[in-house]
Amino acid sequence: MDQLSAMRAFVRVVEMGNFTRAAEALSLPKATVTNLIQGLEAHLHTKLLNRTTRRVMVTTDGALYYERATQIIAQIDELDTGLSSSHMAPSGRLRVEMAGAFADWIVIPALHDFHARFPDIRVDLGVGDRPVDYLAENVDCALRAGVPADQSLIARRVTEVSVITCAAPGYLETHGTPGHPSELEDRHHCVSYFMAQNNRTMAFDFERAGEKIEINARYVVAVNDARSYLTAALNGLGISLLPHFMAADALEKGDLVRVLPEWQTEPIPLYVVYPPNRHLSNKVRVFVDWLVRLLAEKRLNLTPGQAGQ
Repeated sequence: MDQLSAMRAFVRVVEMGNFTRAAEALSLPKATVTNLIQGLEAHLHTKLLNRTTRRVMVTTDGALYYERATQIIAQIDELDTGLSSSHMAPSGRLRVEMAGAFADWIVIPALHDFHARFPDIRVDLGVGDRPVDYLAENVDCALRAGVPADQSLIARRVTEVSVITCAAPGYLETHGTPGHPSELEDRHHCVSYFMAQNNRTMAFDFERAGEKIEINARYVVAVNDARSYLTAALNGLGISLLPHFMAADALEKGDLVRVLPEWQTEPIPLYVVYPPNRHLSNKVRVFVDWLVRLLAEKRLNLTPGQAGQ
């Protein structure tokens, strides 16, 4: 049995969810793919896939084998590429995770440029603020706001995101405009953000001329997605701390109004993170380099006044 070919066939069946589509992707007869999988299972003395007439499901042993097999195949492909031709264009499937705000406002609008530069890389973009098991989900890299809680991850700080305090005009007409952050605890409502990892809501931090204050604001609604956070702010559900790049259009149109402008909020650090013990292939390197350049061009760390300069 050609174990490497069988391993590649198994990985492709898992990713395609179907023997027929996997065979087409591998340019092999379906019977050959079936024989390779059967041979692999016999070699390992375990069942990797459960087959029905409609679908293929991965067993527990199959899931474990898939996780390791994808890493081995990626390393072999990278080794082959590096030795055969260092100038070959990077290619293959790239698994990336990031919050919806970064995907929608920054990355996806510019992704055509990355594709033009590296047309042989397929980007699988996981979008959301949910916690991710990087190894189990075979994630190559992620763009994350805030210091990563998982200390085992390899983290590279790439920029920071400026944050402003704002509210919808309708909210301010009804509740008035706060003159001090302390009013957010007893006179106003805020839109809050809760972390899915611990279900705790985010504190509001302010600073002015050396004075620092942390506010546990009252809220009508708390969400765990940045896009929903903006939507709640636009619909007058409270005062919000928003990344400037998300709020800029609404501020320009008058759909949001800046409040407490003399009080500053610490910028949010932005990190590219990698799973531990994961070899960085060329496709990961070129994507991260492209992403870092893109973030620099967007100037996310500028305050509203600087952004207009």
